[in-house]
Amino acid sequence: MKNIKALGLFVLAALVSLAAAVYAASWVAGRGSMDTDKVVVAATDIPLGSKIIPTMLSTSDWPRGSVPEGAFKDIQRLQDRVVKVSVLRGEAVLEGKLAPEGTKGGLAAIIAPGKRAMSVRVNDVVGVAGFALPGNYVDVLVNAEQEQGGKPQEKRQISMTVLENVLVLAVAQEAGRDETKPKVVSAVTLELSPGDAEKLDLARSVGSLSLVLRNQIDKDAVTTAGITKNQLFGTAEPAPASAPVKVAAAAKPAVQRARPASQPSAATCVEVIQGGSRSFSCF
Repeated sequence: MKNIKALGLFVLAALVSLAAAVYAASWVAGRGSMDTDKVVVAATDIPLGSKIIPTMLSTSDWPRGSVPEGAFKDIQRLQDRVVKVSVLRGEAVLEGKLAPEGTKGGLAAIIAPGKRAMSVRVNDVVGVAGFALPGNYVDVLVNAEQEQGGKPQEKRQISMTVLENVLVLAVAQEAGRDETKPKVVSAVTLELSPGDAEKLDLARSVGSLSLVLRNQIDKDAVTTAGITKNQLFGTAEPAPASAPVKVAAAAKPAVQRARPASQPSAATCVEVIQGGSRSFSCF
């Protein structure tokens, strides 16, 4: 009886093993017969702004029905192209991740059309303690003295936001966006419109700048009037000196001079001499 049970278990194990082998063989055969295409992928991490060379690339089998749009099949077609976003190892290199043909490598390749890149000096505090990394968005604040009433001698300290939702292109001379560790640097490069570049240039000439890190998905603009030192400490703002008002003098009534009466014309006189006396007769 024991031998029959052992034999039954042996037969059952053999059938299970045979079924598993048949299933594995059919799965391998199915994989071998699957339609695939060669797709160019990154053989190593490619930082944004880098010019592609063949050693950075390789090809990989990709299911024909799921080849991403814009993929390449020939490595030579990517010779000297520049990536405008970072491409990770094993990731397909797509046309949408590349700068236009003829673009030179470097930071200029990743600036959006109509935008400009501008660098500003920062320190460990101004640079958000090193957490403002490439790809982050920041607001720019200026702390300056503002003239009141157009009088240079009357100034008030004010801090206000001058730019919002500004993209950080690079920190120091590095534009890689795959870092997560804070880095203290001496300069930050921002992507700005021409008008915002002028505003930032003026702001850094009249006061000190600070960066405020913001959530990457928060695109809402918030308009503020800034804050003065008196508002910060809860003291009353000094009343602005009023400009002297010029009061027009009342017009004096014109004094009309009476015209003198017409003088009678000089009379005609005749000297008369009679017996040693003289007289005049006028008529």
